[in-house]
Amino acid sequence: MKILIALFSALLSTQAEAASGFTWLSHVAHAVHLPEHVVTFVVIGLLLVLAGLVYRSKLSAASNVVFPDRGITYRNMVELYGNFIYGQCKQIIGEDGAKKYFGFIAITFIVILVSNLIGLIPGFLPPTEHLSTTLALGAFSFLYYNLKGCKEQGTWNYLKHFAGPLWYLAFLIFPIEIVSNFVRPLSLALRLKNNMMGDHLVLSEFSKLAPAIIPIIFMILGILVSFIQAYVFTVLSMVYISLATSHHDHDEDHH
Repeated sequence: MKILIALFSALLSTQAEAASGFTWLSHVAHAVHLPEHVVTFVVIGLLLVLAGLVYRSKLSAASNVVFPDRGITYRNMVELYGNFIYGQCKQIIGEDGAKKYFGFIAITFIVILVSNLIGLIPGFLPPTEHLSTTLALGAFSFLYYNLKGCKEQGTWNYLKHFAGPLWYLAFLIFPIEIVSNFVRPLSLALRLKNNMMGDHLVLSEFSKLAPAIIPIIFMILGILVSFIQAYVFTVLSMVYISLATSHHDHDEDHH
């Protein structure tokens, strides 16, 4: 307990330094001539790969992978996360869709969540407060669900569903639907970026006022905001996947 208190006190004491511009990866970013948020995002990716490898080693060492470990273990925590994401996939995309797209959804959520949460650690800046990062994530989601839509329905049928069920209104509906589709990644990017930038700014400013008390409150709120924003981004991506891969019987409606 004393160790935890000491660690938490150390984090709070460095909060002022972080707010004043101190960051752990600034020298690395300068050395490799890359923006700091890019370096942070790469570090997060490497940490998640390492976490995946550790899970694989834990799984291979288990005598029976069907039964979970006893107590709170690393393997159980990872599988609890997997069960949560799979349950969300089933609710939005369905059983078949969950099996197909679980990997993409699980990776998307954890990458965004960790990218959000790292901003709560003094000396680190969240990559998701930069538009280039969130726009890349939005574009990744955009490309993924459109490619899956073309694969599931065929390219022609996928494009045809943008025209709507009524052929005589296609000349109006098609451009509107296309524009709406291309706005989605920008909408995802701006929502995530603005919320995370605002959350980090609030934490930094209030830390200057009372660095020993107020940060505790806003760190708790920051954890909540980080989870909600990752969840919203992921749920919207699942909705887009569901819309893109659902088969539409427009031909029957034409008659």
